[in-house]
Amino acid sequence: MFGKVKKVFFTGVFGILYVGFIAQLVYVLGWSKDANEVMLGMAGLSLEWLILIAARYLSKRSSNSAQQHGNGGFRRR
Repeated sequence: MFGKVKKVFFTGVFGILYVGFIAQLVYVLGWSKDANEVMLGMAGLSLEWLILIAARYLSKRSSNSAQQHGNGGFRRR
Protein backbone atom coordinates (compact mmCIF):
# COMPACT_ATOMS: atom_id res chain seq x y z
CA MET A 1 0.00 0.00 0.00
CA PHE A 2 2.70 2.46 1.02
CA GLY A 3 4.71 1.60 -2.10
CA LYS A 4 1.85 2.67 -4.38
CA VAL A 5 1.37 5.95 -2.50
CA LYS A 6 5.11 6.61 -2.64
CA LYS A 7 5.21 5.89 -6.37
CA VAL A 8 2.28 8.22 -7.13
CA PHE A 9 3.73 10.95 -4.88
CA PHE A 10 7.20 10.90 -6.44
CA THR A 11 5.79 10.70 -9.97
CA GLY A 12 3.68 13.78 -9.25
CA VAL A 13 6.56 15.68 -7.68
CA PHE A 14 8.89 14.96 -10.58
CA GLY A 15 6.13 15.90 -13.04
CA ILE A 16 5.74 19.27 -11.33
CA LEU A 17 9.52 19.78 -11.40
CA TYR A 18 9.66 19.02 -15.13
CA VAL A 19 6.83 21.47 -15.86
CA GLY A 20 8.58 24.11 -13.74
CA PHE A 21 11.81 23.54 -15.64
CA ILE A 22 10.08 24.03 -19.00
CA ALA A 23 8.42 27.22 -17.72
CA GLN A 24 11.78 28.58 -16.58
CA LEU A 25 13.33 27.71 -19.95
CA VAL A 26 10.59 29.59 -21.79
CA TYR A 27 11.06 32.56 -19.46
CA VAL A 28 14.84 32.68 -19.94
CA LEU A 29 14.62 32.39 -23.71
CA GLY A 30 11.59 34.62 -24.18
CA TRP A 31 11.95 37.49 -21.76
CA SER A 32 15.68 37.94 -21.24
CA LYS A 33 16.98 41.07 -22.93
CA ASP A 34 20.74 40.65 -22.80
CA ALA A 35 22.84 37.77 -24.14
CA ASN A 36 24.72 37.68 -20.83
CA GLU A 37 21.44 37.30 -18.96
CA VAL A 38 20.41 34.45 -21.26
CA MET A 39 23.73 32.66 -20.71
CA LEU A 40 23.47 32.99 -16.92
CA GLY A 41 19.89 31.73 -17.03
CA MET A 42 20.84 28.75 -19.17
CA ALA A 43 23.76 27.94 -16.85
CA GLY A 44 21.39 27.94 -13.88
CA LEU A 45 18.92 25.76 -15.74
CA SER A 46 21.57 23.25 -16.74
CA LEU A 47 22.68 22.97 -13.11
CA GLU A 48 19.05 22.50 -12.06
CA TRP A 49 18.60 19.86 -14.78
CA LEU A 50 21.61 17.89 -13.52
CA ILE A 51 20.24 17.98 -9.97
CA LEU A 52 16.81 16.84 -11.22
CA ILE A 53 18.34 13.92 -13.13
CA ALA A 54 20.43 12.91 -10.11
CA ALA A 55 17.38 13.02 -7.82
CA ARG A 56 15.37 10.92 -10.27
CA TYR A 57 18.20 8.38 -10.53
CA LEU A 58 18.59 8.12 -6.76
CA SER A 59 14.82 7.78 -6.35
CA LYS A 60 14.68 4.93 -8.86
CA ARG A 61 17.73 3.28 -7.33
CA SER A 62 16.30 3.34 -3.80
CA SER A 63 12.97 2.06 -5.11
CA ASN A 64 14.65 -0.87 -6.87
CA SER A 65 16.76 -1.63 -3.80
CA ALA A 66 13.66 -1.70 -1.58
CA GLN A 67 11.90 -4.06 -3.99
CA GLN A 68 14.83 -6.48 -4.02
CA HIS A 69 15.06 -6.58 -0.23
CA GLY A 70 11.35 -6.30 0.46
CA ASN A 71 10.82 -9.87 1.64
CA GLY A 72 12.23 -9.19 5.11
CA GLY A 73 15.37 -11.26 4.64
CA PHE A 74 13.52 -14.56 4.27
CA ARG A 75 13.84 -16.67 1.17
CA ARG A 76 10.76 -17.95 -0.55
CA ARG A 77 10.73 -21.62 -1.38
